[in-house]
Amino acid sequence: MRLKSIKLAGFKSFVDATTAYFPTNMTAVVGPNGCGKSNIIDAVRWVMGEGSAKNLRGESMIDVIFNGSNSRKPVTQASIELIFDNSDGTIVGEYASYAEISIRRRVTRDGQNQYFLNGTKCRRRDITDIFLGTGLGPRSYSIIEQGMISRLIEARPEDLRSYIEEAAGISKYKERRRETENRIGRTQENLARLSDLREELGRQLERLHSQAKSAEKYQQYKIEERQLKAELTAIRWRDLHSKTENHQRVIREQELALEALITEQQNADTHIEQYRDKHHDLSENFNQIQGRFYAVGAEIARIEQTIQHNQQRVKQLQEDSLDAEKNYQEAVTTIAADDELYASMAEEIVLLEPEKELLEAKVEEAVIQLEELEATTISSQEAWQVFNQNSNDAKRQAEVQQSRTQHFEQSLERLSERVQRLTNELAQLNADPQSAEILLLDEQLSESELLIAQTEEDKEQLQQDINQLRDKRSQLDSQYQKQQTDNQKLSGRISSLEALQQAALNPDNEVSQWLSKQRFEHCIYLADKLKVEDGWQLAVETVLGADLQAIISDHLTHEALQSFDKGELRVFQPTNNALTVSTPSLLDKVITKDIAPSWLALIIPAENLEEAFTLRAQLAVGQSIITQDGYWMGIDFIRIKRGEQSTTGVLARAEELQKLLQQQDENEELIEQSHQEIEVLGQQLTLKEQTLADQNKKLQQMTQQRGELKAKLVAHQAKLEQITQRRQYLDKEISELTIQQQTQFDELKQARSLLQEALDQMAEYAEQDGQLQAQRNQLQNQLEHWRREERSQKEQLHQLSIKLNGLVTKRQATEQSLQRLKQQVERLRERKELLQMQLAEGTAPIDELRFSLEEQLENRLQIEDTLKHARLALEDADESLRQNEQRRTKAEQQAQALRAQLEQQRLDWQGLNVRKKSFQEQLQEDNYDLHTLLQNLSDEAIESEWSQRLDQIAERIQRLGAINLAAIEEYQQQSERKNYLDEQNNDLVEALATLENVIQKIDKETRQRFRETFDQINGSLQQLFPKVFGGGMASLELTGDDLLNTGVAIMARPPGKKNSTIHLLSGGEKALTALALVFAIFQLNPAPFCMLDEVDAPLDDANVGRYANLVKEMSEKVQFIYITHNKIAMEQADQLMGVTMHEPGCSRLVAVNMEEAVALTEL
Repeated sequence: MRLKSIKLAGFKSFVDATTAYFPTNMTAVVGPNGCGKSNIIDAVRWVMGEGSAKNLRGESMIDVIFNGSNSRKPVTQASIELIFDNSDGTIVGEYASYAEISIRRRVTRDGQNQYFLNGTKCRRRDITDIFLGTGLGPRSYSIIEQGMISRLIEARPEDLRSYIEEAAGISKYKERRRETENRIGRTQENLARLSDLREELGRQLERLHSQAKSAEKYQQYKIEERQLKAELTAIRWRDLHSKTENHQRVIREQELALEALITEQQNADTHIEQYRDKHHDLSENFNQIQGRFYAVGAEIARIEQTIQHNQQRVKQLQEDSLDAEKNYQEAVTTIAADDELYASMAEEIVLLEPEKELLEAKVEEAVIQLEELEATTISSQEAWQVFNQNSNDAKRQAEVQQSRTQHFEQSLERLSERVQRLTNELAQLNADPQSAEILLLDEQLSESELLIAQTEEDKEQLQQDINQLRDKRSQLDSQYQKQQTDNQKLSGRISSLEALQQAALNPDNEVSQWLSKQRFEHCIYLADKLKVEDGWQLAVETVLGADLQAIISDHLTHEALQSFDKGELRVFQPTNNALTVSTPSLLDKVITKDIAPSWLALIIPAENLEEAFTLRAQLAVGQSIITQDGYWMGIDFIRIKRGEQSTTGVLARAEELQKLLQQQDENEELIEQSHQEIEVLGQQLTLKEQTLADQNKKLQQMTQQRGELKAKLVAHQAKLEQITQRRQYLDKEISELTIQQQTQFDELKQARSLLQEALDQMAEYAEQDGQLQAQRNQLQNQLEHWRREERSQKEQLHQLSIKLNGLVTKRQATEQSLQRLKQQVERLRERKELLQMQLAEGTAPIDELRFSLEEQLENRLQIEDTLKHARLALEDADESLRQNEQRRTKAEQQAQALRAQLEQQRLDWQGLNVRKKSFQEQLQEDNYDLHTLLQNLSDEAIESEWSQRLDQIAERIQRLGAINLAAIEEYQQQSERKNYLDEQNNDLVEALATLENVIQKIDKETRQRFRETFDQINGSLQQLFPKVFGGGMASLELTGDDLLNTGVAIMARPPGKKNSTIHLLSGGEKALTALALVFAIFQLNPAPFCMLDEVDAPLDDANVGRYANLVKEMSEKVQFIYITHNKIAMEQADQLMGVTMHEPGCSRLVAVNMEEAVALTEL
């Protein structure tokens, strides 16, 4: 095996895709410092699985990605691919058949690492597993970087041992031992966990046994408690039933009393209506009588005024009559005097004539004025009478409207009081919190129902979850047990197959010893590498037979073969030339054709025996036919192989063993997964069961709360219904009273309007009365004045006329004076008669008026007496109406109080019924029949006795403490689980013993191989050291007696030195010593290639020469790739690979084949 090439892309300074080819076994990488030579070695280590960025001269793994330069941007990923030539079959296992192997690793800037093996994505472990035992690896002795040569020689004994182990090829044994130890550790952990589980389970079983007994007692007590609770509920129901009957009797009595009060109230309302009608009639009668009273009063006032007027007129006539009488007498006297004065006055006639004319004019004017004033006085008197009539009418109307107003005001006051009282009651009813409480209770009940439903759903879900968890745990337990059983069977099957396979493939002791001497103890058998299509394994095994035990090797020399002197040795040496056949052959059924025997191409496959006989006639010399079920025939032979295991040959067994091993790994993962799932399910089940118990308790509490809420809600709804009915009645009553108020108010408004009009008229009349009285007084004064003026003027005229007439003529003084006086006397007499007649006429109406006045006064007395009786009757009606209203109010108050008591009784009765119903529902929910319980209970059973018995049971339950109801079932389940775990424990103990035996075998093999390898490397070191140093001695020493763990120390003494420790050597001496050790290892177990990074740096030219010659010598067996700056080392190389950095920060390769270059120079 050798390294053919390295493909670099984006790795450190190799930004461009670059391929480094290594066609020779000695390649020197040269170039100036910092050009990127060491990056090639870093690339190889990185691909082989190096996970430490520090060992790659970085801080993080993304530092291996090209980070850019002055002229280039950073790249996003780095990729390295190693191409190996595996034509010699160094790589064993499933890739041994590949002549070329590709290993690639890729990393991106987001930290994603990917590995590829022959283009197939794989794990890092798959890469490291390939190189186990080959000496290759990220930190093996095959790659020596800068500074590592000194660290190698100064390494701790434990670290130096690892190189010996790698050379001995026991790293894979250590890996297998580590895996076995891990299995032992997991088995011990499982066994410890199982022991802990068994101990814990034992303690749980003891506790569960006690808890199960307590749970049984608890269940018995709970059954008894449940029965007592049901009987107690029945007793309470019976007591409530008795109370409800008593309440129902009281309710009937109160309903009868309420009906009586309502009847009384209705009677009072009927009487009130009757008295209201009577009051209205009496009020109308009173108003009529009062109107008549006022009319008679007005008539009396008119008559009195008329009498007064007539008396004044009579008085005036009497005065006029007296005046006329006086004038008449004076006239008679004057006649006598005039006779005497006639003569003397004649002289004065001329003087008195103008005065007479003036006086006549004045008298005439006075008469006219007097007549006008008298006419005006008569008109004023008539107007005064009309005014008095109207004033009395207005006063009477005001009194009537005043009475109506007072009546309406009192009625409105009474209506307002009643409306206010009903409104207050309605406000109290509206303010009653029943609706809000009902809404609150309804909301609480809905929430309670919702919570109960939700809790029941949660409970059902929990129960379902518990059942599912129990079923799942049971299934998992069964599955776990089945998996354990299957895995045990599988382990037995694997052990049997391994034993059979080992017995079938392993050669006898003589052959094994010969193989060990020839260093073929780790050889590969043909059966291990040969892959055949399904169904054709038996056919191939039948043909190959014992050849399946042949070892695969192409390195056996004739000397080695001649040394084989005992036993049977079969060797298969594959060719690199591909086999081609023209006809179908058994070789076509082989997948790994590169390691298949070539003579399989001469065997023709047949599906069945009939086809084989058909083809047999066509066979050529050397050809044969094999059927799928193992019938092998040629031209002249037929071979049939049958036995107990004829169908399970080596190839089939190897394939079956591989599948079973893979299946065993999968089963162990499934067993561990099932175990973890069982533990998780156990915890979940315990938590769910505890939650279910809490949910049951919570549900019981919520159910009780729901019953209480229902009782409260029904009670409040009944009360609200009564309140609603009362509210409707009050609304109707208030509405009717409001209508009456409006009617009364309208009539009051009308009465007030009429009263105001009457009062306004009275005020106007009062004002007019003053004016008219003043006008009357003024007219009377004017009339008196003009009467006096008339009399005065007439008197003056009379005197003047008498004087003038006496003076007119003396001759006719007596006749004319007498005649004039007679005429005057006649006129006075006529006037006196006229006045007497007028006086007589004026006296007669006064008497009539006085008689009429007396009649009207008597009529007024009668009307006043009637008015008094009418007022008394109206007052009696008012009193009766008030008494009936008080009677109705009293009945209404009593009815309201009784109604409240009745409502309370009904609420109590309904509350009792709700509680009865709640008890009955509770019994139904608990699956009890109420009537059966009551029949079984004695009549003397009382609540206190049953409560005491229930408390005793509760105390017994309380003394039991916390109860695990699932303990009984859990005890059974845990007992079964304990038995199952005991079986598992026994299985694990047996498996642990088997693994410990395997460890002992591995340790035995490891000790043997390590000892042999150590001795061989030590011998090689003792031979190489004097060759490198020109003398001196070096050896390896074990630091302990335990070959499994002992460290390895190196001791070296160059020529002429007796140093006590290797640390006293110089840097060059240490480097040469380390090289001697590495080459000693390579001589024993040469790695496919060796990479050296400037290991010659501390050496002088002489030692560099020795170092180069030693590398040249070993390059015949090992491929060397070394980095150097030394010309002597460069001269020994077959190929020079130059690394340049023409572009700053970017490395490029330039390769030169030295042999071709020398050949060109020779030309």
